[in-house]
Amino acid sequence: MGTVRETAHILFGVFGNLNGLLLFLAPTITFKRIIMKRSTEHFSAIPYVMTLLNCLLSAWYGLPLVSKNNILVSTINATGAAIELIYVLIFLLFTPKKDKGKITGLLTSVLAVFATVALISIFALHSNSRKLFCGLAASLFSIVMYASPLSVIRMVIKTKSVEFMPFFLSLFVFLCGTSWFIYGLLGRDPYVAVPNGFGCGLGTVQLILYAIYRDKKPKMGKPAPDESSLEMGSDKPLEGKLSDGQQSQKGLV
Repeated sequence: MGTVRETAHILFGVFGNLNGLLLFLAPTITFKRIIMKRSTEHFSAIPYVMTLLNCLLSAWYGLPLVSKNNILVSTINATGAAIELIYVLIFLLFTPKKDKGKITGLLTSVLAVFATVALISIFALHSNSRKLFCGLAASLFSIVMYASPLSVIRMVIKTKSVEFMPFFLSLFVFLCGTSWFIYGLLGRDPYVAVPNGFGCGLGTVQLILYAIYRDKKPKMGKPAPDESSLEMGSDKPLEGKLSDGQQSQKGLV
């Protein structure tokens, strides 16, 4: 029985890595647009910087010196951290000068938080206390990352249209959250199971809303979302475009 559990644990960890990679790569169309236009337009760097922190903390938590049998958690989150860092650097390259300082300051703060957690866990904590400290930090920012699309869910309900919520992004959130939720359950690790259970639930809500509103048109007279309003890193929809006069954008994927 133990062998079956261990095999399933590894299998769902591999699934989690694949789905997590798809989730991290979802914004590539957004960044292709930024590079081509040489402008960050209405996009915000904050979700990417915060996701970078989540990845760094989760990768640290998965290391053997913090928690056992979680190396698959480290592999995907280390990969995610590298991807998110590239996104942030692209923002720094193409964002207006007045915003460069803000992004640099936020990035510096994120790196300082990670360094503080890592140093405290190494030099001040041991064994279970180290796992508890790092696990709570990683869980907190995992929930923050998964909670990013909540404003989009509110907009979908308000406008009764899923053009604000790309299907495949919602699907990746569901698959990634579900894979790691089961992985955490099999490994009896609440610091993996709880935040990803939240992600699984949030992804389920998004898919249900998509099924309800997929064939409905948005309310007349509402601003139509450009790609910036479909990306969880957008500041706000571009103004002056009516939903009945513009072609819907596909969003992230």
